[in-house]
Amino acid sequence: MHVSPLVWWLTIGITTALLLIDVLVIGRRPHEPTRREVTVALVGFVGLAVAFGIGVFAFAGSRYGTEFFAGWLTEYSLSVDNLFIFLIIMSRFGVPRAYQQTALLIGIVIALVMRGIFIAVGAAAIDNFSWVFYLFGLFLVYTAVKLAREGAEDEDEYEESRLVKWVETHLPATSTWHGTSSFVKVNGKRLVTPMFIVVVALGTTDLLFALDSIPAIYGLTKEPYLVMTANIFALMGLRQLYFLIGGLLERLVYLSYGLAFLLGFIGVKLVLHALHQNELPFVNGGHHVDWAPEIPIWLSLAVIVGTLLVTTVLSLLASRRMDSGARDEVTGPRGH
Repeated sequence: MHVSPLVWWLTIGITTALLLIDVLVIGRRPHEPTRREVTVALVGFVGLAVAFGIGVFAFAGSRYGTEFFAGWLTEYSLSVDNLFIFLIIMSRFGVPRAYQQTALLIGIVIALVMRGIFIAVGAAAIDNFSWVFYLFGLFLVYTAVKLAREGAEDEDEYEESRLVKWVETHLPATSTWHGTSSFVKVNGKRLVTPMFIVVVALGTTDLLFALDSIPAIYGLTKEPYLVMTANIFALMGLRQLYFLIGGLLERLVYLSYGLAFLLGFIGVKLVLHALHQNELPFVNGGHHVDWAPEIPIWLSLAVIVGTLLVTTVLSLLASRRMDSGARDEVTGPRGH
């Protein structure tokens, strides 16, 4: 897939413009967004992603269009899992609702910059070392097994990173909120505010999540431009998704298992691709044959969509049964 420098710069420019509009709007009036506000914005971002994917279909072909949608859906589903931890961080630091979207926005900007660096490093590694697919694939399989074993248990826990602990113990700080400001002067001394610490926590947390998501999307497409745009569209709607489905997240009880299956599937796909790429032979009657199969991208997209649908439906059904059981314990099966 050939992407001209002009297209790259246009994409970066438009992304920057959208983020600047967000920053200016929120910065002028910090507030807790209404359901209508976040719904309109989220529909807009999802619509832009779908329109972009259709554009890729039209100008680059069905293969790359399918790769974009597979990558975008995977990144979006992994981003939803991130929201569990974001909710815990907001609660842990007692972030006022009016300031939460500012913290999220700054964290997302940091995440976009850091993921851009990760994507560039990943692309360089893939171009120069074909064995990196083995590393990515085995790492995703390991992560999938770990996530499946833990299930949803780790969603209620948040352990501060070393960077956050260092900031809390080494930088002079105030425990008082000063609007959305990250720094404040008190008696002539410059201090960091709780907002600064929250932003650091959000940024470092998303950086850890990128260790899973970047190898995962490289298992679906090798095109850095599609990897970058899929991440951009997944992250740009994350703030709105946080406010829109905050309560629904608790009902997605099987999300961790669904994501574990997806990461495992993509990990196996990466290993098979590495075997195919390196043309490791299988001796059969003295003849060397390329035995490693390639999983087609259309099948990957079908597995991703199917897994997300099944996970969501089963989660909501299980949540409904649990809610019904809880009501029966309080009121009795007949409502007495």
